[in-house]
Amino acid sequence: MRHLPPPTSTSAGGCGPVEEEEVTTKKRCQYWLPNKRRLCANTPLPFSRFCGNHETTAEARRIPCPIDPSHSVSGENLKSHVKRCPFKKQAQVLESQPYYSKGINSGSSGDGKADAWGSAAKRNAIFRMSVQDFNSLLGKIKLIHSAISMVLPHSYIVPDACGKWLNQRLDRKLPYQEKHAMQQASIIGNIEAFGMLQKPKDLTNPFCQECDGSDDVDGDESRVSAVVEFGAGRGYLTHMLTDCYGIKKAFLVERKSYKLKADRSLRQNQSISLERLRIDIADLNLDEVHFLKGLRHLAIGKHLCGPATDLTIRCCLNGEYNQSKETHSTSSHLKGIALATCCHHLCQWKHYTNTKFLVSLGITEEEFHAMTWFTSWAVDADHSSELSDVSHQQTNLSTIEDKQSNLEDSDVEEVIRRMPVLDRAHLGFICKEIIDIGRLLSLRDQGMDAQLVKYVPSNISPENHLLLAKSRFEFPTVI
Repeated sequence: MRHLPPPTSTSAGGCGPVEEEEVTTKKRCQYWLPNKRRLCANTPLPFSRFCGNHETTAEARRIPCPIDPSHSVSGENLKSHVKRCPFKKQAQVLESQPYYSKGINSGSSGDGKADAWGSAAKRNAIFRMSVQDFNSLLGKIKLIHSAISMVLPHSYIVPDACGKWLNQRLDRKLPYQEKHAMQQASIIGNIEAFGMLQKPKDLTNPFCQECDGSDDVDGDESRVSAVVEFGAGRGYLTHMLTDCYGIKKAFLVERKSYKLKADRSLRQNQSISLERLRIDIADLNLDEVHFLKGLRHLAIGKHLCGPATDLTIRCCLNGEYNQSKETHSTSSHLKGIALATCCHHLCQWKHYTNTKFLVSLGITEEEFHAMTWFTSWAVDADHSSELSDVSHQQTNLSTIEDKQSNLEDSDVEEVIRRMPVLDRAHLGFICKEIIDIGRLLSLRDQGMDAQLVKYVPSNISPENHLLLAKSRFEFPTVI
């Protein structure tokens, strides 16, 4: 949306400072920056009131850079930009690494359809449905959820080892938000409770080697020597885990660049060896990462957005996760997986780890993408109470269908607009559960001991599903 500046005042005589200011503003882009409460300072294009960044016709001609889609370039400049893009050298260096394998964890839709569905495409597909088809889809979702639903245990666990973080007895230079610290602590607490992590013998000095009695590979085989955080962002989940449990090697996987990272603080601890890798999870062959060779490691992630959860599962299973096979190849030193799922509305059929499960329930690719779009409603409501209770979901979904019985003459967009916020939220929770239960069952099918829990109350975060998995054997055989 184009923002125009607010009206300006003039002096009584029509001259003076105000007149000079008007002359100056004519030489500036007329795009109004609401946060800065001023006009853009760039020079406008010839025969335009706006600069190249804010000219709407120029914006329409901009396309994502093929080297790094995080930035865009005008179509007419694409050829020259590709030759001098600052990310080109980085991409070339990355592609030469042994752990880089393009699309190894991506999966395949196998039907020749478009691979990616954006949010707008999902919404438009739903709005094109008839009201009768829309109601039929809601009924189908209700029946499927009733058939497969399970009681997800509430498992908010704060381990003693993380007490200093929650009590803020740490470096004041570190950014601290209580709700994030509570989520991080509970993820770690559930990892410990699930048997993938041992409580440090000395809470005041978790890096004490005499107390630990282990040394990476040759020590106690039940201990974790390294942690891999997928979608690491700033890396504070790993920071808390290493700081409280004395894990000496940390490997952060993140395709974007962030400021205020935990890296500086982690590197200041001489007991910790840290490596950050800027790569898409879809292209990472974890077995070829030299940093992790021979180390028992945990794979963790907090609020992995959409398909990143599925890509991470595939990556942990060596990129050979294939639903047409009965076997899989798992890193012999993978201790376990703990992934807090998030942003299900971004999920893609192509990447999802259990499309076979969906097909067996009669869910088509189009219906799956509709369900993923509904999941965004799970975060719309006031979460001061535990809205994600399954029994409430079932009751509210029935009322949705009842309320829509007299709206047959409306279109789907109007039907959705009239749906109460709480009803939409409950529908979103149902779809989230179906998607995550499919992931849970897929891990169990791959020979892992897996569990799905609600690791924090919804008033702390409505995105509160935590997927835990570990091998049923200490060192599974590579098949």
